[in-house]
Amino acid sequence: MTRILIAEDEPRIAAFLQKGLQAHGFTTTVADDGVKAAYLARSDDFELLILDLGLPAKHGTLVIQELRGRGESLPIIILTVIQDIKDKVKALEAGADDYLTKPFSLEELIARIRVQLRHQRSPRTSEKTVLRAGDLVLDLRQRKVQFKEKPIELSTREFTLLEILARQPGQVWTREDLLDQVWGYDYDPTSNIVDVYVGYLRKKIGRGLIKTVRGMGYRLQV
Repeated sequence: MTRILIAEDEPRIAAFLQKGLQAHGFTTTVADDGVKAAYLARSDDFELLILDLGLPAKHGTLVIQELRGRGESLPIIILTVIQDIKDKVKALEAGADDYLTKPFSLEELIARIRVQLRHQRSPRTSEKTVLRAGDLVLDLRQRKVQFKEKPIELSTREFTLLEILARQPGQVWTREDLLDQVWGYDYDPTSNIVDVYVGYLRKKIGRGLIKTVRGMGYRLQV
């Protein structure tokens, strides 16, 4: 599995990132300050670093400078609340590969992670890009879906929701988990948007594939 280091000191955001990335098939480790992040990034076998600039103990830009100064080439994606373009440029010039400004969309972050991993890896070691669950086939790179060999047109959010369910068929996902991972950690927890989008998917792929687990949430039945 692809191992990603998350350098984030805000517990809620760190937990959101861990759940979201794990749902998309990644293995995660969290560092809550810059010193730990720099140590783990240079001493362990990670394939990508998600880095908050405003870390305690050592600023994110200094972490980047230390890693690049040691010859570390792992991709670095910055997450920051900083709006000043000069600070973003400084971090990119220090060696960061990309950045997102908080609040951010998980689906956009996942897309940016995949871009960086494709740049980093050879074809032999590229991540799994096709998911199969019974008669359902998801092509993650081309964002295409087939069910019983028939192409299905999905919106971006529909695809992301179905991808999460298809990565672990049979696992029950609560509405809260799906809301976090598809719509973001700052989305209204009382919203019924998950149920609405499950309804959209059922109209396109039939009601039998996505099962309602009463009092809990949803699972993909294969």
